[in-house]
Amino acid sequence: TSNKRTLRTLFRPAALPPPVIRETSPSQKKLLAYHRDKEQQEMINQLRIERALEVYYITMDETEKDETAPPVTELPSTVRNYFFIKSCLFNYLFLKKCVQSNPVVPIQQQWLRSMLTMVPQSLMEGRDRELLTEELLKEIVRDYEKSMQRCVLRRALIKPDIKELDKLEEEAPLPLLPLGLDFSSTWRNSYIEEKKQIISTLHVLHPTMKTLLDFGYTAFFNFLVVDFSSSRLKGPVDCKSFRTDASLSCSKAEDEIMSTWYQRVIGFFTQSEALDGVKLDQLESFYNCLAVLMSNQLKELLQRTTEVFVKLFDPEDRSHLPLFKMDLTFDENRMEFYPSLQDLEEGILFVVDCIGQTLQNVQTIRAWLTGGTATLDAELPAHTVHWAKSTLKKSIRHNLEGPKEHFKGYVGNYGWLVDGTAEEHINRFVAEQPSFDEYT
Repeated sequence: TSNKRTLRTLFRPAALPPPVIRETSPSQKKLLAYHRDKEQQEMINQLRIERALEVYYITMDETEKDETAPPVTELPSTVRNYFFIKSCLFNYLFLKKCVQSNPVVPIQQQWLRSMLTMVPQSLMEGRDRELLTEELLKEIVRDYEKSMQRCVLRRALIKPDIKELDKLEEEAPLPLLPLGLDFSSTWRNSYIEEKKQIISTLHVLHPTMKTLLDFGYTAFFNFLVVDFSSSRLKGPVDCKSFRTDASLSCSKAEDEIMSTWYQRVIGFFTQSEALDGVKLDQLESFYNCLAVLMSNQLKELLQRTTEVFVKLFDPEDRSHLPLFKMDLTFDENRMEFYPSLQDLEEGILFVVDCIGQTLQNVQTIRAWLTGGTATLDAELPAHTVHWAKSTLKKSIRHNLEGPKEHFKGYVGNYGWLVDGTAEEHINRFVAEQPSFDEYT
């Protein structure tokens, strides 16, 4: 009957707004036809949803299909919410497409030309550079149009707070303007000025520094202040000789460096070409840079020597582990090692201190030229010394486990003979005045 209530009579399909009539090009007609097909498909899907709801409504109660059927407001809340959400999604997406289909204000060609004027001409020469420039301009235009569409959309529509919509629209938020930065004036001129100032004051770029680097590489690339890599081949050495060899090696290495590398550097700076291009007001900073570079070279030499020495005691590689001569002594009723384990550890750690004390009185070039007393900072970093000593202590304790077990075996088997225990037993036995048979 005509008065029967159904979902189709209660919920009419949403009326679409009249299309905007304007002159369109063939490509635009094709695009609009595609959009119309998509919109019609969405309308069909919406009608299917309404039809499904109508069938659900009709089949709710077979005994009450006509006038006594419950109104739509009495449908389950889940069904009504589902229909409401779908309607909101359909309306929002349809309006969004209408807004996005409107043309945006194109980017002004003057802006693009202004961007190109800020690029040096040398970077735009060549065919490959021109193609790259065209691709960059196209990317700028695409980003501009995309940003304009998003801004217009956000100003024209309010996005509903629906979780399903977030899944359909996965787009990053609009970029925010950086705080605390001023882009009102161009940065290119200031950048060029700062670059020129850096080049004029950054003395490490001076050709003299490159020459100094070559001197250091030639003198130090295969040189060690102390080298005990062949100590194992010479056989066991006592701790005192080991310390003496380390002191002599450090002293000999220092004399060699001062007579070769340092003399070569001094000879170079006695020539006028070494200070070409350096102004009088920049001499102090130039010599400071020179001192830092020489200090770094000496520190690198001492640090590399320390690392090579520590590697000799690596528990996983004993091919270069030095051999030490140790005696098991008996004095004043005591058995002990000579030198003691503590003395042996101190003798090995002494080498690290000896390396760190080498090349600590090398004059700076400015002090040598002017008769001053300033010296280069060639001290080993504290963290390097700490690492070397802690690593050596662990390795020494690991390697001395064998001698300690050997010592415990002697003490356990024969200690009672030398610590007075045996003499006490004999005296007690004699004092008891045993018989001849007990003696035997």
